[in-house]
Amino acid sequence: MPPRRNFGTTWWGRAWVDALEQRAKLDPNRLPRGRTYARKGTVSELHVGAGAVTARVRGSRPQPYKVSITMRTFTDGEWDTLLGVVGTQLGHAAALLDGELPGALAEQAREAGADLLPGPGDLRPRCSCPDSANPCKHVAAVYYLVADEVDRDPFTLFLLRGRPRADVLAELRARRSPSRGEKPKLPKLADEGLTPRVAFARRPGAIPALPRPPRVAGPPAILDLDPPPSTGWTAAALSGLAADAASLARDLLSGGVTAAELTFEEDLARRAAGRSGPEVTALATAAGVPPRDLAKWAEAWREAGRGGLAALRESWQPGPGPLAEAQSVLADAGLAGKPKMWRNRLTQGELQLRYGRDARWYRFVRAGTEWRLDGPPSASPVDLAY
Repeated sequence: MPPRRNFGTTWWGRAWVDALEQRAKLDPNRLPRGRTYARKGTVSELHVGAGAVTARVRGSRPQPYKVSITMRTFTDGEWDTLLGVVGTQLGHAAALLDGELPGALAEQAREAGADLLPGPGDLRPRCSCPDSANPCKHVAAVYYLVADEVDRDPFTLFLLRGRPRADVLAELRARRSPSRGEKPKLPKLADEGLTPRVAFARRPGAIPALPRPPRVAGPPAILDLDPPPSTGWTAAALSGLAADAASLARDLLSGGVTAAELTFEEDLARRAAGRSGPEVTALATAAGVPPRDLAKWAEAWREAGRGGLAALRESWQPGPGPLAEAQSVLADAGLAGKPKMWRNRLTQGELQLRYGRDARWYRFVRAGTEWRLDGPPSASPVDLAY
């Protein structure tokens, strides 16, 4: 069973989540509801701009709620401080260009008074729902989904403070360039190295052991320019493919499921599970699948992986044994009434339990005229009946 969806796969993404839950002084009772909403794929049309985030969040009403969040942007003085911190070491800028945020940079910026992460009063949300809490569960869901954007590109933190990536890099280049008439200073060589004779005479050391696979796949390098229009590709599309390839490689190193073992529908659901609403729609169009179907597949994959997708799409006849035994177990547990049995499904009111080919039970709840997977599976139907 895949682990429950977490937010923040990089340390800087987790730092965003930690800031929300600890330093930003948000209502701790509202954040768990927001995590649940975010995990269920209710957020769509997420857009991060300079000092602002907008999104739509599906709630209890047919029309999605409109969410807008503004983040306090830096003053010119704070930007001067932050860019000075970045410019203290060439490695800081190089790491950012490689899609990583150095921990030392973030800590030095905070100590200097230009904290990239949100603190008390930095976030000012608005939502069209009637809930006056700050944050409501719809705003909280968007907060958590922003962690995905921060994971993909740490420059998102700079953007939320008011300046896009291009402006930050242009200012850094300007600071490194010598003034007119001033000769650039050459760095001193700290180590002259070895002569060829000494290097050749050295005995080679033992081959080091292979490192353990990373906990999560790292983000791909960020492309400065789009490919030529004639190719039909964009930098964002290539980055998405690179990120997916890195994730598959990490799974292969860890002994997990590889893409070769997945069906077309399973691999499509896996790829859609980590994408936003508009990205899912674009992926569905490219694959020739109705976007509504792919959105449901992605939700099932996030909740329970291959087994969840199979439980959503398939009905099969396991024989009377498992379902009859489940009926008996549910009756002994005091569940009112007798569930209706059909093929691999037990239905009672707004609740439906489906028996998978993996001998596990999957809980579904009615959503209008459809059934939606509600959480990970269990070996016992009683665990899912309440």
